[in-house]
Amino acid sequence: KTYEFPFFVKGDIERIEQVIINLVVNSIKYGKIDGITTVSIENYNSKKFIIKINDNGEGIKQEHISRLFERFYRVDQSRSREQGGSGLGLSIVKHIIEAHGETILLKSKYGSGSEFSFTLQKAI
Repeated sequence: KTYEFPFFVKGDIERIEQVIINLVVNSIKYGKIDGITTVSIENYNSKKFIIKINDNGEGIKQEHISRLFERFYRVDQSRSREQGGSGLGLSIVKHIIEAHGETILLKSKYGSGSEFSFTLQKAI
C-alpha cells in the first residue's frame, strides 16, 4: 500500500519503533523461507489507527496464543537463547503498547500465518 500523507500518532517514538521492529523481526525469524511480511496502517476508528504486521508463515497453534505475550514463554521450548532469543520480545511489546493505553491483538491460524496488530491514538 502507498500512503499519500504521513500519519501522526501520540506515543514515544523510540518505544513504538521498538514494537514495530520486534514484530517484523519475529515475523521474519519465525516465518517461511522466502515468506512475505507486510506492515500496514489503517483507520481503526475516528480517534485511533491500527498498525498490522502480517505474515504467511506457519501460524501459531491455538494452545499457545493465550500465553504468547508472557515473559520467557516460547512456543518451541527446545530453542536455546542463542537460537530463539530470550523469550521477552512479545512481553516487552505488550508492555509498551499497554503503557500507551492501547491494545495489542493477535490473529493466527496454524498453517496460514499470523497477524499482530496494535492501536495508537491519532495526534489530532
